[in-house]
Amino acid sequence: MTHARSERSALCDLLDRLGPGAPTLCAGWDTYDLAAHLVLRERRLDAMPGIGLSALAGYTASVQRRLKAKHPFPELVALVRKPGGVYGLLPFLDSAVNTLEFFVHHEDVRRAQPEWEPRELPPDFEDLIWKRLSAMAKLMLRRSPVGVVLHRRGGGAGRPAVLGGARQGPRVEVSGRASELLLFCFGRQAHARVELSGDAEAAERLRSARLGV
Repeated sequence: MTHARSERSALCDLLDRLGPGAPTLCAGWDTYDLAAHLVLRERRLDAMPGIGLSALAGYTASVQRRLKAKHPFPELVALVRKPGGVYGLLPFLDSAVNTLEFFVHHEDVRRAQPEWEPRELPPDFEDLIWKRLSAMAKLMLRRSPVGVVLHRRGGGAGRPAVLGGARQGPRVEVSGRASELLLFCFGRQAHARVELSGDAEAAERLRSARLGV
């Protein structure tokens, strides 16, 4: 089973256990909203552009509300559980596009619950996350008001640092496992187990910055 499929399955198991109305780290969304978002993302290509484009966000939000109105929560989770649309037809795309998406949203649900702890991910999954993060870091950190240097812990010595954020001014060093650095760069700074070092004011600005794709 691919990491995309295992994260999808684990997220759906958790959604089934928690039910609708449980909190998530996605601002304004509970588990019902998140399930509807994931169904929309795979099965309503007409509404996908509004996920990233504010001018189309109203239509996307209306489609998401209609999905909730049409489907009871268990039905939405069942739709999420099986890759839909093009991802169902082309499994390699599911792995390429959904691995990080489902990992992050799995953690969005896990870390919104009390007494959560980080998971111990397989080493090859951490390696994959670091490879993807290294390619995406500049995009994810483009709105950072300060320079950022990412340092991966674990996975062997000699890992190169990854730079992003502002080119001028102070830099903040962010250290942690690849999975925690990914969550930090996806805008989950308050729930990522990382260490920040450098100018204290710059570090606080980074913690509250809007990060992510």
